[in-house]
Amino acid sequence: MSASPTSSGGELRRVLKARHLSMIAIGGSIGTGLFVASGATISQAGPGGAVLAYMIVGLMVYFLMTSLGEMAAYLPTSGSFATYGARYVDEGFGFALGWNYWYNWAVTIAVDLVAAQLVMAYWFPDVNGVLWSAGFLAIMFALNAISVRGFGEAEYWFAAIKVATVIVFIGVGVLMIFGILRGDAQHQGLWAHLQLWTLGDAPFAGGFAALIGVAMIVGFSFQGTELIGIAAGESEDPAKNIPRAVRQVFWRILLFYVFAILVISLIIPYTDPQLLKNDVGDIAVSPFTLVFHRAGLLSAAALMNAVVLTSVLSAGNSGMYASTRMLYVLACQRMAPRIFARVNASGVPIMALLATTIVAALCFLTNIFSPQLVYVWLLNLSGMTGFIAWLGIAISHYRFRKGYEAQGLQLSALPYRAAAFPFGPIFAFVLCLVITLGQNYQAFLQDKIDWTGAIATYIGLPLFFLIWGGYRWVKGSRIVPYSEMKVQPEVV
Repeated sequence: MSASPTSSGGELRRVLKARHLSMIAIGGSIGTGLFVASGATISQAGPGGAVLAYMIVGLMVYFLMTSLGEMAAYLPTSGSFATYGARYVDEGFGFALGWNYWYNWAVTIAVDLVAAQLVMAYWFPDVNGVLWSAGFLAIMFALNAISVRGFGEAEYWFAAIKVATVIVFIGVGVLMIFGILRGDAQHQGLWAHLQLWTLGDAPFAGGFAALIGVAMIVGFSFQGTELIGIAAGESEDPAKNIPRAVRQVFWRILLFYVFAILVISLIIPYTDPQLLKNDVGDIAVSPFTLVFHRAGLLSAAALMNAVVLTSVLSAGNSGMYASTRMLYVLACQRMAPRIFARVNASGVPIMALLATTIVAALCFLTNIFSPQLVYVWLLNLSGMTGFIAWLGIAISHYRFRKGYEAQGLQLSALPYRAAAFPFGPIFAFVLCLVITLGQNYQAFLQDKIDWTGAIATYIGLPLFFLIWGGYRWVKGSRIVPYSEMKVQPEVV
């Protein structure tokens, strides 16, 4: 994307390399969902249910990423799916997607900063957590304000730490499973570990209902992979680098998530009560920590605490980048105040960055309320919005390809073609919709409906439709016919 010159005379710069793109997407998706919440998925659905859930949701994410990759390679823009939604569905749809995604990541930064407080309390229980949030927020702002290359390098190394941790974990786990590394003597040898899949109701404890419940947790774990689309606007040679990043990200995430869950399930019984705990503030019950402990690595809790801290800071760093670029593009397209389109001499949308930082300062509410309470509040606020973005990707890609073909353009001209069209986006849309609507279905199955829980979970949906409907009413936008779509990759 070539940004229009702003009042400061700058524009976004294409300096992100292929290695940055891959690590940005991997870093955005590997976080506390894998390091902490993965234990809860195994305990609820059993070992087989957890592995199956990660594989099914992983397949959905693969189709979403190939859909996004096809559009991003053809029309690279930092507006990503908000721009695609406006061009291929409806201007109001793109407007709502853009504001939804900006709000999603801006609030998620605050979530990550509160999580960092909880993690730091492990080492410094007597220090006011707001001081940690302020310090980490300042670091994130600085990394994003210096230049996009500075952000890319920081995120590359943040993600590399997480990747190295997962690889070491899988390696240690495999050595334990085959009896080469003998930590505790409770389960020795391959056959003894395989027997863990036959305990109780394993491998599929809880049945279909548990599988759906776990799919929601798994879906949250994968969120962040779509950052490839946001970074496309500042990528070197996006027609070449975007497809490469899409392919690498899928296989790496499949390897990291599925293998890690498999290792955990073959070492720790799914009935182990410690797996039921799911609290970012108590990293001692991370399944990674439990496995390292059983391998005889007694300093595992401190090690994993450092890795989880890196994870939340990495997610916050990525979130600040993504939300800043989305607000910048909305301003460039006159869907947000023009002041947010200002870019400094380093190619950074500095006013959009400041606005995002102000929202991220919601983390300071922990000085008034408890950090755990604020964490839950903010998590509920941002929960639905990531799935809405994924639904927008599937819808936009389906209509893009239909419009592209309706206008007689050749598929061979696309730099990258998504796999299994139209099955891919349809499958991703349906499964994502099921997970979205089923996030808190239990609230409606009680004798008295839990309206507080339901509203906290689903508030993002009516808000999205309100923004979309409001734009259509004020601007008179409509669904774009295939014959009128702007499918040519002109500058936007």
